[in-house]
Amino acid sequence: MIAHRWNSRKRATAARRQRGATVVEMALVMPVFLLVMIGVIELAMMYFSNLTMQYAVREGSRYAITGLADADPNASNQQRYQAIIQKIKDSSTGMYAKVSPVITTNNVTYTDSSSYNAAMFGAAGDILVIQIDCYWPLATPLLKPFFTDGKYHFVVATTMLNENYGSN
Repeated sequence: MIAHRWNSRKRATAARRQRGATVVEMALVMPVFLLVMIGVIELAMMYFSNLTMQYAVREGSRYAITGLADADPNASNQQRYQAIIQKIKDSSTGMYAKVSPVITTNNVTYTDSSSYNAAMFGAAGDILVIQIDCYWPLATPLLKPFFTDGKYHFVVATTMLNENYGSN
């Protein structure tokens, strides 16, 4: 009977020690695990923003080559260039404003909406090159030191030939 109590006490003490060791191991491993996990999530967001903006530029270009202007939110005075920008915004799933875009079309750069104009996407039969410089702001300080100003810079572009559309 005494031996049985001795063994059960020994087992209880060993179990307490094991639980303490588990807590210490968890305290050592958890910060590293969380840093790696946050880094993976941040990288995934960077790639997602790149792919989303590439899709948006492609959709905007596909719309631009048709010469249509019906996507312009200003229904009373629809402009082709506004419709194309709106198509890019709609296709970017809300990321357009977040990436601080700088649009370049046919080697002319437009830094903000006040510089947009009717000729920026070319005329019928012209080759259209749309390039957008994007800056994705990083959410965590983990990767910020590796990027200029803590922002991931990427460029998305498409090249297409405008169709021979009539004047709109």
